[in-house]
Amino acid sequence: MSKPRNRPYPLKEKLHKIYQKNLRAHTLNPPEPPDPLQPMDERLRQILKIFNHQLKSTEMIYLIMYDIENDKIRTQIAKYLIRQGCIRIQKSVFIARSDHPKFQDIYTTLQEVNSYYENQDSILLVPVNTSDIRSMKIIGREITLTSIISPPNTLFF
Repeated sequence: MSKPRNRPYPLKEKLHKIYQKNLRAHTLNPPEPPDPLQPMDERLRQILKIFNHQLKSTEMIYLIMYDIENDKIRTQIAKYLIRQGCIRIQKSVFIARSDHPKFQDIYTTLQEVNSYYENQDSILLVPVNTSDIRSMKIIGREITLTSIISPPNTLFF
């Protein structure tokens, strides 16, 4: 007889189970290793895909940034955001392109999750537009913002 499949739990239910088991306190078990970031060129390719397509009037682009103390909760939220189609830019920064109802759904879910346990965490959802991207400054590893904002032109002779 085969082992029954594990049913996937929604984010809220997973984090509620973590809270019930009192795993929010530091335990003797080592924390889950964070999801590795994709290589920079792959992240840039995904970001370019977001900015190169014409935005529909019902769509928006936004950043999601968080500072979450608990490793298990932070990992679950990162996995949730990836499942929702968000692209991980840095370990705690995501970019997404979606319609307003999906933005509202992500916001509501994260707000409910944050209310489940006592914490000093913060989660920011920041709408951005193309002019904001043009005025962005980067310190550290160079990212060519012009390639994100406008697709390159190719001239054939």
